[in-house]
Amino acid sequence: MPNTPHRVSDVMTQPVAAVDRAAGFKKIVETLRRWHVSALPVVSAERRVVGVVSEADLLPKEGFREADADVLERLRLVDDVRRAEAVTAGELMTTPAVTVHGDATLAQAARTMAQASVKRLPVVDGGGLLVGIVSRADLLKVFLRSDDDLAQEVRGVLAKFFAVPTRDLHVVVADGVVTLSGHLRDRSLVPVVARLVRSIEGVVDVEYDVTGVASVPVVPPVPGAIP
Repeated sequence: MPNTPHRVSDVMTQPVAAVDRAAGFKKIVETLRRWHVSALPVVSAERRVVGVVSEADLLPKEGFREADADVLERLRLVDDVRRAEAVTAGELMTTPAVTVHGDATLAQAARTMAQASVKRLPVVDGGGLLVGIVSRADLLKVFLRSDDDLAQEVRGVLAKFFAVPTRDLHVVVADGVVTLSGHLRDRSLVPVVARLVRSIEGVVDVEYDVTGVASVPVVPPVPGAIP
């Protein structure tokens, strides 16, 4: 369906701000503020993503300003001590960076974020070059689709996979919740239908009140046929 943003490239943010390994601490902070973001990809001269530097990577500089390094090491906060002493993106960044390809599905991107416990993913092309960035907020854009748009796609899916006449199965969408009512010739298909509908980006939930008896059209007898 042309209106459905199936891929990361459909919702990612472009252009995307980035810094190189040599970027200094102050430049990183200034870039974060100018672009109103909380993290930046760190790229090589060829724009390949080599890491990510975030506000969390910068905070130890302030948080441990007055702390005793020996005490922190005994508390096993060695990584935070290292970041507190770092001054460039190459020293501060988290590496290797967790990235996603632009042709990945939104579900794949969401799973990658969850598994890596990150809030955003640099988007790369087939050569590993930075082309955008996708955030949790970007993945949620699909839930802004209108109810009419969702209803149209649901009807298209039903017609394509089940050849369901509109008079037999009715589709109503309200606030992203799809309600199916009417008849299917085989009620065992209801869970399959619900699963297909639920897989449409932007659908919040699926409810159904479907019976297993459909109206059977009356076929007029063929002239001359033996009854």
